[in-house]
Amino acid sequence: MGLRLGDTAPDFTATTTDGEITFHEWKKDSWAVFFSHPADFTPVCTTELGRTAALQSEFQKRNTKALALSVDPVDQHNAWAPDIAEVAGSALNFPIVADPDHRIAELYDMIHPGEGDTSTVRSVFIIDPANKVRLSLTYPKSVGRNFDEIIRVIDALQATDANPIATPADWKPGDRVIVAISVSTEDAKKRFQNVEETKPYLRYADAP
Repeated sequence: MGLRLGDTAPDFTATTTDGEITFHEWKKDSWAVFFSHPADFTPVCTTELGRTAALQSEFQKRNTKALALSVDPVDQHNAWAPDIAEVAGSALNFPIVADPDHRIAELYDMIHPGEGDTSTVRSVFIIDPANKVRLSLTYPKSVGRNFDEIIRVIDALQATDANPIATPADWKPGDRVIVAISVSTEDAKKRFQNVEETKPYLRYADAP
């Protein structure tokens, strides 16, 4: 059975392009975006790693570290790095885990048996400072990930952790939020600005 939301993300020690790391120690009190790639020197992966590198400052604003994984060995990761920098315009600035024995891929259920090989699918895990899995996504190998959506989800998770709110469909930072059902409308008006009761169970308010 794969990881579920709220599970503790499995810890591991592995060789990466930044040397050996132990995952929980490496991320410490940060959020993490941990994502896998089918293989090195592949076109979609090159664009994704470059996009992640370009977003490094955005991740830092959110106390978030990026960590990639491929089943190829670390020397291939290092040889691939110049291509990523050339194609994407951003040098690799986060570690790529080497997982040639598939040990970590198996821990995180990143292998898609129906694909007929042992390369990883495009899995994404957002993991909070307490090492809990807060979001998981799996894309087919042929479809590149939307990293704007990954940033948006981190913003939403951090906002809803900080206040008794939820976020509506297509929410972005600065948009109005939904007051949690656990908060009465009377209490919501004391706590939030411009509370609007659309339905008894659906109250909008300005973002805190």
